[in-house]
Order: sequence, then structure tokens, then C-alpha cells
Amino acid sequence: SSWPPWSFTRGTSSKMGAKGPAAGKTKEAKMKAATAKKGIKKKKWSKGRARDKLNNAVLFDKETEAKLMKEVPTYKLITTSVVSERLKVTGSLARVAIRLLREKGLIKPVSHSSAMLIYTRATAAEE
Repeated sequence: SSWPPWSFTRGTSSKMGAKGPAAGKTKEAKMKAATAKKGIKKKKWSKGRARDKLNNAVLFDKETEAKLMKEVPTYKLITTSVVSERLKVTGSLARVAIRLLREKGLIKPVSHSSAMLIYTRATAAEE
């Protein structure tokens, strides 16, 4: 019975040693261990934090437009998300507002990629 050489039967006894939590215990101890595990409840997943629904404006009103012209050109960092967050307008409206300010020369571009539009205030020294 020496062939095949990778045979698992050679060198092992017919009686395997007891493993696990019931190793070398009496019948009563084994039963107690088995019933104790059943009482443990499985951990439930938490629901996670729900974000508050943003109620951003989809059109400019007079106050928001005035705030845009007055405050946004003074920001050091001007991005779509910054304008959207501070003026409580949607992202698409913020992009339009940034384009409007750029065309008027109130802000200047720092980086312009398809993913992120980054602008800064236009300083008087450059004009």
C-alpha cells in the first residue's frame, strides 16, 4: 500500500483525536456547550447614518443673485461645490454662476479640467 506516494491513509491511525470545543469532555459537558452556543444572538448590522435631504434652489432669486455677485468673487477658493454649498443652489446652477463670473472677469481660473473647475478671486494688481 505504498503506492501512490501521496496517499493519506499511510501513517494515520483509524481513530482521530477529538477536536474543537468538545475535545475530551463528558457527554453532559458536550451537551451543555452545544446548547450554550444556541442562545447567542447574531450581531445585527447598523442602519448607518442617514444624510439630511438638501433642498437647494434650482433658479436664482434676487437675494441669491445679489449674494453671488457680492460675496463669491471674494472667496479664495471657488469651486462648484463651494458655491453650491454656500448659496444653497444646485451644482448645475453653481457651474453656470461660475461661468458668468469668469466672463465678467470677477474670478480667474486656477485649474480647468473636465472633472473639477477651480477658480480664485481676481486681484486688482493683475488688471
